[in-house]
Formats: sequence, structure tokens, C-alpha cells
Amino acid sequence: MFDFFKNILVASDNSRLTEAIKEGAFLVDVRSPGEFASGSARGAVNIPLERIASELSRFRGKSNIVVFCRSGNRSGQAMRILEQNGVRDVINGGTWQNVQQCII
Repeated sequence: MFDFFKNILVASDNSRLTEAIKEGAFLVDVRSPGEFASGSARGAVNIPLERIASELSRFRGKSNIVVFCRSGNRSGQAMRILEQNGVRDVINGGTWQNVQQCII
């Protein structure tokens, strides 16, 4: 039963994610530079989680910001940091592979 609800929520999240990407979302990989160098979603920039708070100016004025990482944990933390600092329209894309699959 839990898998049923999980699949519905994931599909819904991916619909929103896909739409944001179609609209030119700012894609941010919050993994380390080494992880980023090993592969990431096409068009993404690398701003590691520990630098998010010091790089807030890069997010100001942007809409449809998608943050992602290896598992969705660091991107969730990045999303909270951004929202706590007044940055809106942030989507946790989960894994970089998930974001890549949504790029059409």
C-alpha cells in the first residue's frame, strides 16, 4: 500500500520537475566537485551544499530552481537553506539521475 502512495507522489513530483525544467529551471547539483565531475544532469551548475548559504546571490531573482544530489538528502537540506533565506520556487529534484531523466 505504501508503494502505491509513493509512486503517486513521485509521479506528481516528477511532473512538476519536468515542467520546471521545460521552463528553463536553474539546475543546481549540490554534491561535491568530485561527485559533480563524475556525472551530472545536463546544464547543471555545481554549488556544493556547504557553499549554498554563501552563494545566495546566485539564486536571487531566479524562478524554478531545482536542487539535487546523490540521494535527495543534501538537496533537501539545500532547499531548506534557500527557503529560510527567502529564495522561493525551489524544487528538490532528488537524485541527479532523476533530474537527468526529466530533461527532454
